[in-house]
Amino acid sequence: MSHNPSTHPPEIPPDQVPLSKLPNFDPRLAALVGVDSHLPAVPHAALDPQALRQRFSKPPAWEAELRQEPRFTNRQSAPAAVLVPLVMREQLCVLLTQRTTQLANHSGQIAFPGGRQDAEDADAAACALREAEEEIGLDPRHVEVLGTLPTYTTGTMFVVTPVVALVTPDHRLALSPHEVADAFEVPLPFLMNPAHHRRHAIEVDGVRREWFAMPWQDGRREHFIWGATAGMLRNLYRFLSA
Repeated sequence: MSHNPSTHPPEIPPDQVPLSKLPNFDPRLAALVGVDSHLPAVPHAALDPQALRQRFSKPPAWEAELRQEPRFTNRQSAPAAVLVPLVMREQLCVLLTQRTTQLANHSGQIAFPGGRQDAEDADAAACALREAEEEIGLDPRHVEVLGTLPTYTTGTMFVVTPVVALVTPDHRLALSPHEVADAFEVPLPFLMNPAHHRRHAIEVDGVRREWFAMPWQDGRREHFIWGATAGMLRNLYRFLSA
């Protein structure tokens, strides 16, 4: 997500500093407190394009599991949006990015393309499409917006609307070198199976901090999906399994 750098006011206590800003913090090394293999996976039949179109056109009664992270700043909240791109291959795949290391916020982390909503954006979908085109060169002509999920408020007070969309497999990407180091795809069935949803936790100044992680092994390389991105994927799981 692209946005202006933020600072942490002196009155923010140490236990409320973003996890990624903690000295020597590595989410991979944090204590594993659980794996949700007891929950059912979303059936494959519910993960094809037509099934998703129907689900978003007539959504069931459901509740998002994760809505807000601990607040890490005293600034006012700001609207933002991310695109959750589902590439229509033999099985749907989620298109994700890895942020460059020079960014002030969430550097090097796995993220959806997206960012702060501008006044010129008609709505969250328009914001997500614009940001995806700016960050990864995804032409909106290749995108079919299905709908949105409930907002997810980050610790830096961005109120993020996830915009779920289908993407044609013949799209071409052009990564913004300042913001995006890499783009890759993860099969949607993998992410919609809670057997791959890991719970991690650490204690900071007596306060327990927890988060989801969904590590994806792509050959010899691991993509460690965690934090807000994993949280929004977890909400997508709850929506599709409701």
